[in-house]
Amino acid sequence: MTSAHTIGLFRGPEITPWLDDVARLRVAVFRDWPYLYEGDADYERDYLGAYARSAESVFVLAMEKGEVIGASTGLPLADDTHAFRQPFVDGAIDPEDVFYFGESVLLPAYRGCGIGHAFFDHREAHARALGRFAWTAFCAVDRADDDPRRPVDHRGNEVFWRKRGYERRPGMTMRLPWNEIGQGEVDHALTFWLRPLETAR
Repeated sequence: MTSAHTIGLFRGPEITPWLDDVARLRVAVFRDWPYLYEGDADYERDYLGAYARSAESVFVLAMEKGEVIGASTGLPLADDTHAFRQPFVDGAIDPEDVFYFGESVLLPAYRGCGIGHAFFDHREAHARALGRFAWTAFCAVDRADDDPRRPVDHRGNEVFWRKRGYERRPGMTMRLPWNEIGQGEVDHALTFWLRPLETAR
């Protein structure tokens, strides 16, 4: 597919007008496997509140004809909640040294156009420009390989993440509840992936 999309970069206070767009995309994209998220406005407000409060957060937005069709987020891990920081403390990594990547959510029709790479490129560049981080990191939900809800044609992102230099860290896991389709609130395990952040050239 040929997409006439553009990429916009918004930092700190600039993200505030885009919070509703990111919430909308999170609800739409995370409804699918593997998150099976039943959209919840209160949850979205609480979750995105950390980004709105951070002076060094970043939103990378993919747009087409003025509409946000994809979003990728990040903030200093020290600005996120205790639940996100604790696995690093337990793993002897100072949260002050980590720039955390939140979601990358993209509508299905626009996948395969290179937007995913742009999301990582811009967030890594943002973290590098801040000049004090040793790591970039994100987490992904753990699902059993034999979960009957897994679509037969599902292709995970693990190969893509590894090609970007990220390594899954078994044991660096957090617990996070959200409303799952048909289940109500369920507690989920999410494991972190890390990459050393090289200095700016």
